[in-house]
Amino acid sequence: MDHEAYWKQRWAERKTGWDRGATSPALEHWFAGMEQLPERILVPGCGSGYEVEWLARHGARVTAVDIVPEPLDSLRQRLKVQELDAELVLGDLFDWEPTTPFDAIYEQTCLCAITKDQRQAYAERLYRWLKPGGTLYALFAQTPWRNGPPWHCDLTEMREELFTPDRWIWPDDADFTLPHEAGFREDGYRLIRRP
Repeated sequence: MDHEAYWKQRWAERKTGWDRGATSPALEHWFAGMEQLPERILVPGCGSGYEVEWLARHGARVTAVDIVPEPLDSLRQRLKVQELDAELVLGDLFDWEPTTPFDAIYEQTCLCAITKDQRQAYAERLYRWLKPGGTLYALFAQTPWRNGPPWHCDLTEMREELFTPDRWIWPDDADFTLPHEAGFREDGYRLIRRP
């Protein structure tokens, strides 16, 4: 089964245990105290898009991409009711390209949802989609099980293979750790893209 069919089937069967049903506390941790949000923010693999709503409500120009139409349709309706605006793109992140790079990327549920053989190609895209000096707000899933999604995001692999120091500036420590109701945790890191 290709990954588009796989994700459509998971949404149809409501196998979306990673979905909190609300905005992740990570978003407010990173953005609530900012006087001004990054102007253009990408949310790849946005799913239900609660974070897209929050960012749009707080004045960011948000682009959200997902491969499944149902969650995007629901998000579109919620945005309309609240009179909020965001660019919603139905597409495969491995085919899609933005016209210009973003100031920030909020990576919460995409990296942990794709298989290990797709990660390098995805990391290349994140680097390309972000402006030099831009920030990647990344939540790395720390899972106790082998079967996903969410798949475990080993921090050594993240630093040494996907988001290498020649391309990314890493902080010394995670900004925070969030427990998830589904039984795993997410470590939040802000990575800065080098020129």
